[in-house]
Amino acid sequence: MIDALIRLATGRARLVLTITAVFFVVAAILGGPVAGLLSSGDDFRNPDAESAQAQDQLAAASGSYAAPGVVVLVKTPDGARGEAAQRKVKRLAARAERDPEVARVTSYASTRDDRFIAKDGSSTYLAVFGEDGVGESDIGERLEDAFADEEGVEVGGPGPAFDAIGRQVEKDLKRAELIAFPILFLLSLWVFRGVVAALLPLFVGGLVVVGTFLSLRIVNEGVLLSIFALNLAIGLGLGLAIDYSLFVVSRFREELARGLDTSAALARTMRTAGRTVIFSAATVAAALLSLLVFPQRFLYSMAISGSITAILAAIVAVTALPALLMVLGPRVNSLAPARWQHAEGRTEQGFWYRLSRAVMRRPLAIALATGTVLIIAGLPFLRIEFTGIDARILPNDTPAKVIDSELRSEYAQGVTEPVTVAVRAPETSGAQMRRYARQLERLDGVEQVDPPRYLGRGVWQVDMVPSDAALDDRTQDLVRAVRATDAPGAALATGQTARFVDQQQALADGLPWAIAILAITTLVILFLMTGSVVLPIKALIMNLLGLSAAFGLLVLIFQDGRFEGLLGYESQGALESTQPLLLLALAFGLSTDYGVFLLTRIKEARDGGLPNDEAVAVGLERTGRIITAAALLFCVAIGAFATSEIVFIKEVGVGTALAVLIDATIIRALLVPALMELLGEWNWWAPGPLRRLHDRIGISEGEPDPPAAPPAAPLPAPGLPSPVVRPDGLPTRTEDRALRLQRALARAAEHLDDGNAARAATALDAVQANLRAALRATRGAALDDATAGAHAAAHTAAAQHAAVVSTARMLDGAPPGVAVELGRTLHTALDGRDELGGAVLVRPDDGEAYRPVLELLARDVELELAEIAETLRDGELAGSARTSLSAARRRIEQVRAGLAVLLRLDDGAAAELPPG
Repeated sequence: MIDALIRLATGRARLVLTITAVFFVVAAILGGPVAGLLSSGDDFRNPDAESAQAQDQLAAASGSYAAPGVVVLVKTPDGARGEAAQRKVKRLAARAERDPEVARVTSYASTRDDRFIAKDGSSTYLAVFGEDGVGESDIGERLEDAFADEEGVEVGGPGPAFDAIGRQVEKDLKRAELIAFPILFLLSLWVFRGVVAALLPLFVGGLVVVGTFLSLRIVNEGVLLSIFALNLAIGLGLGLAIDYSLFVVSRFREELARGLDTSAALARTMRTAGRTVIFSAATVAAALLSLLVFPQRFLYSMAISGSITAILAAIVAVTALPALLMVLGPRVNSLAPARWQHAEGRTEQGFWYRLSRAVMRRPLAIALATGTVLIIAGLPFLRIEFTGIDARILPNDTPAKVIDSELRSEYAQGVTEPVTVAVRAPETSGAQMRRYARQLERLDGVEQVDPPRYLGRGVWQVDMVPSDAALDDRTQDLVRAVRATDAPGAALATGQTARFVDQQQALADGLPWAIAILAITTLVILFLMTGSVVLPIKALIMNLLGLSAAFGLLVLIFQDGRFEGLLGYESQGALESTQPLLLLALAFGLSTDYGVFLLTRIKEARDGGLPNDEAVAVGLERTGRIITAAALLFCVAIGAFATSEIVFIKEVGVGTALAVLIDATIIRALLVPALMELLGEWNWWAPGPLRRLHDRIGISEGEPDPPAAPPAAPLPAPGLPSPVVRPDGLPTRTEDRALRLQRALARAAEHLDDGNAARAATALDAVQANLRAALRATRGAALDDATAGAHAAAHTAAAQHAAVVSTARMLDGAPPGVAVELGRTLHTALDGRDELGGAVLVRPDDGEAYRPVLELLARDVELELAEIAETLRDGELAGSARTSLSAARRRIEQVRAGLAVLLRLDDGAAAELPPG
């Protein structure tokens, strides 16, 4: 797939950009109106819960909703019980009842119920019940227009409140865009150090956002989505666009700086950063898809929106962005003043390299200190409290919020949100229903129980006014007590508090499945990438530590009411119950995203021959600045939602930003190198069966294996044993790898002769991939069978020896860009000596069978020493040679240590080793 993308970007760049431009225009036109099509209603309801079933039964029997969806508050300065006030109330009620979707209106005038009168008598209200299946927000809008000229009349209630929340979200989205884009551009100038490069993340981000809007509109035709999904589409779209642009553009500029031409640099970028982007998008999408296990529209909308956003971000980053880079070429560095540029120093002099080395000198102390800080930061999460969504989250000047506040302060608790019970019983069950109502009246937390009403269709309704507010702990206990009380028939409780109790239960039921999906996908993806079982488990633990710290800080801020003035909110004394789940999926995916980026560079350095500690330091140096910059830019993109007037949107923005910052700084800079140093080579451990599984299905750097070809003549090597012939006549796996390696070397030489640097670099990637694959196959063969291992080691040693010799010859006169690739290939081939010597030559009973391998290893050591000496004599390359000399010396010592097994078998073998 990567090769196809490379060919598309390098050979059809202008066509790709033309299609991209057309797509942007179409997506902007068709996807722009999506905000007006998405749901802003009861997105947090569980449609399968008891409360939903009760609500459906009551609505079907009565033709209307059980609770009022619209409340009309009427100010009565002369007293709500006065004749003038009651005439006004009757007139307003008559006008409301003329609305075709209003089922009934109740008030003090129609019921003489004192609960409709404020405590001070200065106001009253009308409860408007919509017909079954209608939109109560639409009723609220029509009544607002109808009563616009009425003095002292305001329209609110649950329906208008959710409509106001939707409008506020749309308004907040526009403000977040206006805030985020200029800041992101300015920060991108600092990060990318060039105007042209700084515009690329906005190019990707714009495509991702409009593409997601179009996708959501299409999905919404079949599955109604929540309007809150747009927040995630914008924040995550911009954030991932920045991350992926930074990964790709930084690697492209790095390859250009090494001397590769545009095509070769882009090919190398796609095989490294491009593959990382695909891995990252897979982790983010899989993490967010875990929210599909929850039945609430809010959560599954976030799952759909987030996964689409992640996938589109990856598609744009590996198609449109490379095509644009191909057209720009070195001009990607245009409009970059000299004072913005900085010369890349030696790796050992970099800040992140020195920091990681300092950490790895005291790994245990730093790991314990860092872990302790994260655990302490997460402790407040143990006392988290949850709340639901209602008018209280709206700005104070919103009519729905004003009415809700007055009803809570001036009227009896729970009047407009009773606990309602639907009972299946025949119409003749009046006596039993009255006894049941008296039972309910004796429950703790009950203020009043209305007489049971028979609605028809075998359904009775009993309304209970709780003594405490909706969602209060005592009211939740009352719902549970009602459900535990024996009734004359099947009884189901509903109402705002009952819906909240059911929501909590649904979230608790789905949480283990969501965590299992997160854990399994993380373990599988990281195993496929690294071949280790230790690194995925360690990543899982570190992600949980970072998340717990972010959750703890959220509790300290929003639940405890800190920074209310700075962040512009009023604490509800709790967190909205779905937000921790959204944050869990979102931050978990992003943490794994940064972990993938870091691990790919560490693995690349290790595969290049560096020992574990050096690979960690080099990997962190190459990614530290990029990850920190990406995290900072992402925090601006998602943190812009901290300006939202809706408190739980603030919670998402602030919580995600905190989780990302903790992960990109404390965890990646301190905890990762400390644990990598403590575990050493155990970082890369996997049991034998899983190692062999990874050899077959794992994803490695470099070009995919070419199609199998008929067996060719084996590579010449002195003293090789006769090949092991399989019963089916096909070559063994190590022989097959040797043949593939031979063909890749031949292709590289041919492309160099033709002057095609890009194709030569591609062939050299295949050489490196097959070298590593041959080593894995050899290791597996040696573990399975001693004789097969000896033959496999001989063929692999011959193949690596041929690669060393051929690559060294091709270096003479190679263009600078390809010379870099040749150097890497030679480095990979020589590095195989370490592992072949240390991991395969471990069977003392088969020493003679390994003697040809010993001879080839010794020759390669001589070649490496000669190559280093030649490089040091070249004045222009002396600096880079000195930089790599210490690593080369370590590699030679590792080779000699691996050969020591054979030396113990035959003292005469010492004469065959090169001196020194």
